[in-house]
This record gives sequence, C-alpha cells and structure tokens, in this order.
Amino acid sequence: MLRILGSVRQLCQGLSRRDMLRVGGLGLGGLSLPQILSLQEASASAPVERERSFGKAKALILIHLYGSPSQLEWVDCKPDAPAEVRGELKTIPSTLKGCDVCELFPNMAKVMDRTTVLRSLTHPYPIHGVAFALTGVPAIDVAMELSPHDSKHWPYFGSVVEYIDSRRRQGEPVVPSNIALPFPFSTKRVGEVHRAGPYAAFLGSQYDPLWADFQGIATKGITKTLRDMTYTGNDPYIGIAPDSYFVVPNASSLQPEMTLDRLSIRKSLLGQLNDNIAGLAATSPGRSLTKHQQSALSLLESPKLAQALDLRREAPETRALYGESLFGQSCLAARRLVEAGSRVVSVFWDEYGLAGMAWDTHWNHYPRMKQELAPGFDTGWYGLITDLDRRGMLDDVLVVCTSEHGRTPKVTSGMGGGRDHWSRAYSSLIAGAGIKRGHVVGATDKQAGDVTDRPISPKDLLATMYHLLGIDPHTLIRDRQGRPLPLVDGQVVEEALS
Repeated sequence: MLRILGSVRQLCQGLSRRDMLRVGGLGLGGLSLPQILSLQEASASAPVERERSFGKAKALILIHLYGSPSQLEWVDCKPDAPAEVRGELKTIPSTLKGCDVCELFPNMAKVMDRTTVLRSLTHPYPIHGVAFALTGVPAIDVAMELSPHDSKHWPYFGSVVEYIDSRRRQGEPVVPSNIALPFPFSTKRVGEVHRAGPYAAFLGSQYDPLWADFQGIATKGITKTLRDMTYTGNDPYIGIAPDSYFVVPNASSLQPEMTLDRLSIRKSLLGQLNDNIAGLAATSPGRSLTKHQQSALSLLESPKLAQALDLRREAPETRALYGESLFGQSCLAARRLVEAGSRVVSVFWDEYGLAGMAWDTHWNHYPRMKQELAPGFDTGWYGLITDLDRRGMLDDVLVVCTSEHGRTPKVTSGMGGGRDHWSRAYSSLIAGAGIKRGHVVGATDKQAGDVTDRPISPKDLLATMYHLLGIDPHTLIRDRQGRPLPLVDGQVVEEALS
C-alpha cells in the first residue's frame, strides 16, 4: 500500500543524497536527478509571497470544463486578428482593466476584478487528457485516457488531498472531504468506455471521489451532432426544473426503510464482522471495505451531507443567482458543500447525450456556444463568485476553473464550423483564497496560438492548488512498486499569489 515516506520529508525541507539518488533513478516513472536539484534550488529561493499564502485556502472548488473552451471566445480574445482567427463574436469590456471578454459572457465580465486569469497554459498533449490536467501523471496518451484504471495513472488531485489530510487529522470528517458533481464522470454519454481522470489510482479506490447524482428534469432541448450520430433531446446543461437537487445514491437508497433500531443492529453486526476479519482488514481490499462501511454509516447518522446537497433548502433568489442550468446548480451545491465542511468539491461540465460533447466544439462551434455552453457558464460562474464574496467565503475558498487544453486559432470549415484541439496555449481562471484580485498572468501571440510570456504547465497549476491548501506539492509518496514520487512535478505560480 502506498504511504508517505517516513516523516513526510519534502523537497523544500531538503532531501538526503540517498533520497535524491533513489528518486533520480526512476527514469520516466519519476523525476531525474537534475530535476530534483532544480526543484530544491527553486524551493530554497522561494519568495515571501509563497510562505505567506501557504495553506491560505480552507477548501477548494475545482471546475473542469471537459472538451475545453476556446481561449479566443473566452478571456484571451484577439479582436484585431484576421476573421478566420477572431471568429464571428465581438468582445466586451470587463471589470478587469486590459482584459476584455467574449460578448457571450456579460455576467462573467462583472466579476473579473475578483479573478486572476492564467493566459499562458501550455503542454504537448492536444488530446482529451483529463488525467494529465488533474493528476501528477507525467505523460498521457489516448489509450490511457480511455482506460481509467490503467496502472500508469496517478491519483486525482482531490484523492491526494483526502489521502494526506486523513493522515493529519484525528477521526473522520462529518462531511466527506472529496466530493464530485453532477454525476459519475463520463456516464451520461453513448459508449461503454469511460474516461480517465477522477480516480485515486495507486492510492486505492477508497480515495476515489464520492459522487453525488443529479435529481431533476431537463427542460430545454437541443440537437447535437457527432460525425454520423445525432442526439435530439432535452439537455440539463441548458435548463432544469427549479426543484432539482442532488443525492448520494448509495446512502439515499438505504434511507427509506432504515430505522434507528435497524441501523443499530447493522452497526452491531458490522462490529462483530470487523472483529473477526483482522486478516482481511490488513489487506488493501479490507481497508477499502472498512472505510466505505464507516463512511456509509456516518452518512446515515449525519444529515449534513444530505442537507448540503438538497438545493430545495436554498432561498429561491440564491438559486436564481446561479441560473437554472445543471452547471449553475452544481456550483451552488459546491458552495453549500464547502460551507458544510468539504475540503475539495469538483464540478465537472461533462459530456451529455453523445461522446465528444460538452466544450468539445469540433462542429457547430458558434451555435453551441450561444445556445448550450455560454449561457450556463456565464450565470453559474458569476453566481458562484458573487455568492462566495457576499458571504465572506471568497477569502477562505479557492476556486479554479480549468480544462485539458484550448482550441485551434483558426476556425474550421466543416459541419457548421468548429475549433479543434490545441494545447500550445490556453487559459484558466482562478479566484479566492490566496489569489490576487484582478490580475493577468502570461500572454499569447496575436492569434492566441503560442505563449509569448510566462508559460504555465497544468502541473504548475496543480502545484499552486496544493500549496494554497497547505500541502507541499513536492511531498513524496510511494506507488504500488514502492517508488517514491512527488505529488506533482510543477512549480507554484507565484505571480498569481496575493
């Protein structure tokens, strides 16, 4: 079973020569010795801003826009570029000076002064590398992306946080610390193959996110095309009924017939079972089983999780602030969950109906932006930032909105026009605890196709997230083979820190 090395020795605290040689010998599975020395040098010269911001965030809301929005029709618009690059949409000014945004985001424009824009993310993998964007895995390919349990995968960010936090605290949290919305990832599209990303990998399945599930009715329809396939039907990302909410399926399915007497009997039987399977409890499957049993009982005994997910308890005006879309209401649920005590809440804008959907706009780029994508994001993001700020939570909660890559600078001519995959330059939004308000980091060329200032790896973004949650990103952990690996090979984006 994976464990943190000894006393959780971290690179910023210094490594022994033996440790560096062991890690340096990992080859493709870890860091080279020059990389280790580089990390050590960077840590030794860390500025005051990094020390001041370490652990500033009590919780994190991680938003992942699967398929990836176009940087050109979001927060890196190029209105002076040729028509085939700038596209058909205009820009509007935002509250962040020097950062005009796409005209489809008038509400987002109002809260840009509370946001830092990372305009210079870049990496060499223009595929749907959700796992590459959200884990420390050093490389990705299509086969891995379509194989969630490939042994080469590294654990999801939220799973790592839960794993490390569990070794620091005493007892179990009242509300699960690693929760994801709006439904289990990659389960609402055609095809039996699920995508990789939000899994605990070699940490063990007991550290997978706890998935909530959407309960509601989609109210608005759309026709979407994927090559020779067509989906026509209502899509919750466009509109949902106002009484929608979320549940944890495994827990809620036990509630109707579960009385206190029956719960007590089950707890007694569970205790007897655990007392007599000490051998099983010492194994990885046994630990996983025990953790899930304990979690299920705690969910049944505590109403906090169910109450946080039941959006019907929220004031109608607050629900309206986030918009009547699956994304907006997922953001509201995320706010309620961190308010209840969750540490990492992940909101995935996922494929729905067909594969290759969500923000993967190879076809009908502008109709889908106008009808399906921009309205829900514009209202949901505005609602989340505004609501957190009004409640005084934005100083304690880190909010990150990212994706796996960007879109091509030039608009394609096929099937209504589109933008294909592009990982050489794209943007992300971060706000909240430890982050500067109203700031831009990095720049791209005149076509938003290449980074011209301050390249940022997805691993740098992950390192920044760990740092703000009070976890050194270079903490060493062991994989299944016992090899010591850093959580992520990235550096904190210090320009974004407040």
